[in-house]
Amino acid sequence: MTALAREEDRPAEAPADREAGQYLTFTLQGELYAIDILNIKEIIEYGSLTVVPMMPEVIRGVINLRGAVVPVIDLASRFGGESSAITRKSCIVILELQSGEVTEVVGVVVDAVDAVLEIAAADIAPAPAFGAKIRTESILGMAKVQKGFAIILDVDNVLSAEDLSLLGQVEHAASLHEAGGAGSASPGTAS
Repeated sequence: MTALAREEDRPAEAPADREAGQYLTFTLQGELYAIDILNIKEIIEYGSLTVVPMMPEVIRGVINLRGAVVPVIDLASRFGGESSAITRKSCIVILELQSGEVTEVVGVVVDAVDAVLEIAAADIAPAPAFGAKIRTESILGMAKVQKGFAIILDVDNVLSAEDLSLLGQVEHAASLHEAGGAGSASPGTAS
């Protein structure tokens, strides 16, 4: 009985989805976000994108990443806001998302990359039940950082199964577009 009482008195350990680790922090429409660096393949400068006709506004277009067609998502638009304004600090963060047993490579537009931070489990609070601009299942937690709080994104839940299906269609349409001889960026794309 005393063993049970002592066990109950111990503070609960941080859940597996709120482990200490290194996180890339970035800004998006004035908010600070973080993604576990294990989900990040690379960060590239925002460059010419090929616009794929008849795609939702959330999909900015596709890029050619060393021969692979990679769809690029406007994360601000995905979260229900206005499309990101492209500035000289804008970047594309290349993510690897798990969809079942398949790994999807997707780019997301961010306003500016901030830093890679080591964040302790004790500095990560649970996702808020209210007040966030995005679905709570897309948030792993809130990290206490020097600049206040960073919203830690669950990259595997940021895009729904429907979104991932749409990305497959984008990749297919882009491949057909390139096969038709139009491999350059469409007019009107930001660089």
